[in-house]
Amino acid sequence: MVQTVPVRRPTNEAPVLLRAQDVTKYYGQDDNRILVLDRITLDLRAGEFVALLGPSGSGKSTLLRILAGLIPPSSGRVLLHGQPLQGVNPNVAMVFQSFALYPWLTVLQNVELGLLHKHLPEAERRARALAIIDLIGLDGFEHAYPRELSGGMKQRVGFARALVGEPEILFMDEPFSALDVLVAENLRHELLDLWLARKIPTQAILMVTHNIDEAVSMADRLLIFSANPGRIRVELPGLPVAERLAKGEAHAQLVDTIYRIMTNPHEDITALLPQARVLQTAEVPTYQMLPHVSIGELTGFIERLAALGGREDLYELARELQLEVDELLPLVEAADLLDFVEVLEGDVTLTPVGSAFAEADVLEKKAIFRRQALDRIELIREIVTALRSLPRHRLAEEPFIQRLEETFSPVEARRQLDTAIDWGRYAELFAYDDHAGILYLEQNGDAEATH
Repeated sequence: MVQTVPVRRPTNEAPVLLRAQDVTKYYGQDDNRILVLDRITLDLRAGEFVALLGPSGSGKSTLLRILAGLIPPSSGRVLLHGQPLQGVNPNVAMVFQSFALYPWLTVLQNVELGLLHKHLPEAERRARALAIIDLIGLDGFEHAYPRELSGGMKQRVGFARALVGEPEILFMDEPFSALDVLVAENLRHELLDLWLARKIPTQAILMVTHNIDEAVSMADRLLIFSANPGRIRVELPGLPVAERLAKGEAHAQLVDTIYRIMTNPHEDITALLPQARVLQTAEVPTYQMLPHVSIGELTGFIERLAALGGREDLYELARELQLEVDELLPLVEAADLLDFVEVLEGDVTLTPVGSAFAEADVLEKKAIFRRQALDRIELIREIVTALRSLPRHRLAEEPFIQRLEETFSPVEARRQLDTAIDWGRYAELFAYDDHAGILYLEQNGDAEATH
């Protein structure tokens, strides 16, 4: 067992293998430039396992690719052993969410691909590939093709291919998210065993994940990103190895704390966890941002919360609904924005309006949603006000896109308007001609009657 062998104990005195120094990344040009990462500084030291957590679109995967040398930063620099990185990082191997196997190659041949750049003799290449196949639990499948393997076995091939070259640093980009829950748990446990027992040569691991439980179970250090643009908001120390493996009270408390941090940008983090390092305080948005949640998802979430008694711990709710943090947080944010729920001290609770919405029939749900949307959603209110002021109650969508682009990127501005349209149509506040890009009030519709 892992507990009977020496395990890695990273310290602040360990050498820095890889450093991101004020890394900033833009996409696009001039007025259409999108800020994805803003002045990221990060050290990865020998002997540590670091997890990057954050909402979708916070730039975690982009940072991973910059550190791997696959894309350049717009400004700032990456240092490998103190020297500026030029081109692809030769000390890094990466495991992706998708298995990325060549279907016409066997397991052995797919793994050997990880050694081609070393120009080894064929016999040595074959021996090293067979050794890592055995270590990673693929012995007996050397000559199988990917079509013969389960998802978990395919990802084992991905790990074997990444590790066969004995990389100094292993990057993992949501490596378990495409797997079934039990398969993912088994593979996580086995990889952690190999890492802690020093059975793999890798000196450090950096993992992007949206699974909070996974990050707490595996990492020595956790970095929580904020989005739009991506910044490292807070750094948290991981649990001692024994407490990670036991998954007891300390594990549950840290998971719950991270949920609280991610659902409340104004949470006093150091009061929750004195060891935390707050690297950036949350900014007040200049324009209300809508979570990208469909009406069906939101309705199902509210009704399920009501069925659970109207109040639930966020961590337990995620487990109950079998949702990852990237899936749960937008639902909570949308429900909170509409005043259907309150989030306090890690619990989400239905408000009286939320309870009424959960119990209402279809038409009553629409009426409640209509009132809340007009009262609480800035963009929907602007659309309805503008449409009512026009003689024909019709307006092209372009002015709203332009208004949104003052705050958001063009892509996000489009997504914001699409979400507002989806919600507004459900509430019967306005209609939309998708072909012409026209918003309008229907004659004798509820929108004209609602003042």
